[in-house]
Amino acid sequence: MIDISESVMQFLLAFVVAGPLLGAAAALLPAPPGLKGKSPEQAVLRHGVTVTGVILVAAIALALGFDHDHPSRMQATTDISWIPALDVRIHLGIDGISLPLLVLTALLAFLCALYSYFKPPTGPSPKAFVALLLLLESGTLATFAVLDLLLFFLAFETVLIPMYFLIARWGGEGRTRAAWKFILFTLLGSVVMLLGLLLIGLKAGTFDMVALATDNGRSLTTSVQVVAVLAIGIGLAVKTPMWPLHSWLPDAHTAAPTVGSVLLAGVLLKMGTYGFVRILLPVAPQGFHTFAPYLAAFAVVGIIYGSLACLALARRGAKGDLKRLIAYSSVGHMGFVLLGIATMTPTGVNGALFANIAHGLITGLLFFLVGGIKDRTGTTDLDTLSEKTGAALYGRAPRLGGLLAFGAVASLGLPGLAGFWGEMLALFGAFRPAGDLSRPAFLTFMAIGAFGTLLTAAYMLVVVRRVCMGGAEREVPRLADVRGYEFAAWTPLVALTVVAGLWPRALLGLTDPAVQQLLAGGTR
Repeated sequence: MIDISESVMQFLLAFVVAGPLLGAAAALLPAPPGLKGKSPEQAVLRHGVTVTGVILVAAIALALGFDHDHPSRMQATTDISWIPALDVRIHLGIDGISLPLLVLTALLAFLCALYSYFKPPTGPSPKAFVALLLLLESGTLATFAVLDLLLFFLAFETVLIPMYFLIARWGGEGRTRAAWKFILFTLLGSVVMLLGLLLIGLKAGTFDMVALATDNGRSLTTSVQVVAVLAIGIGLAVKTPMWPLHSWLPDAHTAAPTVGSVLLAGVLLKMGTYGFVRILLPVAPQGFHTFAPYLAAFAVVGIIYGSLACLALARRGAKGDLKRLIAYSSVGHMGFVLLGIATMTPTGVNGALFANIAHGLITGLLFFLVGGIKDRTGTTDLDTLSEKTGAALYGRAPRLGGLLAFGAVASLGLPGLAGFWGEMLALFGAFRPAGDLSRPAFLTFMAIGAFGTLLTAAYMLVVVRRVCMGGAEREVPRLADVRGYEFAAWTPLVALTVVAGLWPRALLGLTDPAVQQLLAGGTR
């Protein structure tokens, strides 16, 4: 790793958080500074690529300068008083838990901006599109970097408005209803969450997440912890999304533009699970312990429900939509993340964090691929794409079909790819949960989750057979195969999926020390 001074690290982290916000403001100027194009629209799209590219470089520099020998220690910290009357501080920092999510967010935002430059969104002003994309990136990055409860809430809420407009203005059929459903669900959950955050801050006398984690709930009574975990957990569960609070997700994904779906699945869902790990586990451990079995139960119901919904959409004649199917698959995959967290063990929580990253890479790739298929065929309807219409991708666009098959087998958890390790570790955590949790109950949850992996394999293989391997005998016209800009946007996700699958230690070496310390009573 590169030896970078602490002051430079502080600047890099502050720049990563604030840079996209400044870029969003610049995108709304009459002409983005320093950039030219064949048209104002091209110039502003190039501005988006430039800003997200610079932020990605800064995030990679942060990762290279990170002290990997001490990943449990908060690094690149900034702590400045902001609202003294409420003891609210601009407190930033990263450790082995937040760093991978920070880099994943910067990567996906850059790939989305790059994809949009070559495949401009159809709809209103590109200026507004780029500004909203950058504002969304800034809010997400801030969520993973702030260490103050109220700042966490502000960052958590910042992403709602840009995602609402990305769906409502640049989405497809049913976008208005989907956007309203998204904003209402998430706002109502956030109101309840705010009450829980205020309760913790006022009762403990501080909103500082590091101090609260170090205190490990000792300044909070059990009843306060239970109420706080219930309130905060509801808000986080909506964003995750946990069954039965998931119903906004399929509509939002189906209606959202391609880059909206990539960012929604790749990073926005991770904000909810990150909150469970960063706030509830260390700050209110007794309250979390009370709800852990219920969280695990909801998680495994979500695994089975999401898989059965995907199977129903995948069968012939069901009028299934490929984009909607992948959205429902996220409900199942995030169920494994919640199950791992509910075990309250290092093994389970590490599995949850690994599954978070794997899901962002794999599902981001799948939504990119589905967007490419829709661009070529004008549809994501499975019947239209199936063998009976002669639309088999292997014969019409072999590279595109191969990538879709790769994404499918990665999603079903094939050993050697990123999707395998997180789900396996979550199940191992359920096999031996924290000592004072009911082992028989968690063994039951483990068995149900394991059955869910079989259902996942079933629906993903059905999708591959119907879309990629259709055996129509009549000759059909070929489709444009993977284009250069698509190759550039999709290759990093493919490569990282393979690297994470073959070398899981690269990620677990970061998260495990931080998780061990978090569960033991705090972070420094």
